[in-house]
Amino acid sequence: MRLLASQPTLALLLCFLSSPTALAAPPIKGIAFDHGDWTLACDNTRTCRAAGYQPGDGEHAPVSVLLTRRAGPDQRVKAELMVGQLGEIKLPLRLSLQIDDARLGPLRYNAADGTATLLPAQVSAMLTALMGNSRIALIGDDGRRWTLSGRGASAVLLKLDEFQGRIGTPGALVRKGTKAESTVLPAVSMPIMKLTNIVATRPADKALASSAALREALIATISADDCEALQPTWNDTSNEGPQEMKVQRLSADKLLVSHLCWRGAYNRGDGYWVINDRPPYRPRLVTNSGSGDNVRSIEEWHRGRGLADCIYSPTWSWIGTRFVQTAVASSGLCRSITLGGPWNLPTLVTRVQQ
Repeated sequence: MRLLASQPTLALLLCFLSSPTALAAPPIKGIAFDHGDWTLACDNTRTCRAAGYQPGDGEHAPVSVLLTRRAGPDQRVKAELMVGQLGEIKLPLRLSLQIDDARLGPLRYNAADGTATLLPAQVSAMLTALMGNSRIALIGDDGRRWTLSGRGASAVLLKLDEFQGRIGTPGALVRKGTKAESTVLPAVSMPIMKLTNIVATRPADKALASSAALREALIATISADDCEALQPTWNDTSNEGPQEMKVQRLSADKLLVSHLCWRGAYNRGDGYWVINDRPPYRPRLVTNSGSGDNVRSIEEWHRGRGLADCIYSPTWSWIGTRFVQTAVASSGLCRSITLGGPWNLPTLVTRVQQ
């Protein structure tokens, strides 16, 4: 067997290896990080969002601030906030910022929904205060105070600097230095995912919902702990009785099968598999924690606690051959701000084309 490539073949190989596509960097992977009363989410475009809250100990009125910074040199930090509004709470008509004994003026405040944005000078003062032991408070026109905790802020903002490549530059939030701002990592374009049209479900597809052979094939792909409701023992341990599979067509030869996998106090998870439309089914598990679907997309929506003041919400989308994850986000820490949580903190974003 000849191992030495001929000159034309070698030339083509070198051309391929030098092409931008062949040498493209691997996709950026987002991160999530919590410390103290702060949380961080940086997504795959290198945009970072850090959220801080009232102190987690003691009795403090709920409040949260969101700091957003896009990737790339010379990017400013933007700040917005929301005061807690669960229950029968009357929101103030006006809100101002105070750091220690210094009043820093009124916020651009919307009394209808309890949200506000900070002016650039207010953002700068807050960032400085978060690096020390300053007291940061929001003062309502009715005299009420909302205290913002700095516990964990420096660790979270250092992680933000690290992810965006800002450590040692003048624009770093924590460890400033003299490295050129041009060394900061650039922003990355949001990936585009094009969804594929699905094929109408046929009567024979729905009939598979009672197939014992298909059920056995699904069971073989997942542990009993990860999909308890699919197991034969479910009937003995629950009061719900057997659960039926749901079968929907995706393409000329692929089906989407779903089945309850688990229930918790305030969440449930459905398993989703892509299968061949005839034996051998060869099921491929997408997730065991689905909350619903429209066939082309599978969503997860899970509460961090029963109050539903914090959620976690990934999405999977059909691209013709498989489901891929197209979104991952949370709403931040569980701190009684609002139903569903105050913020969208993604670690994965894509532009989905229908």
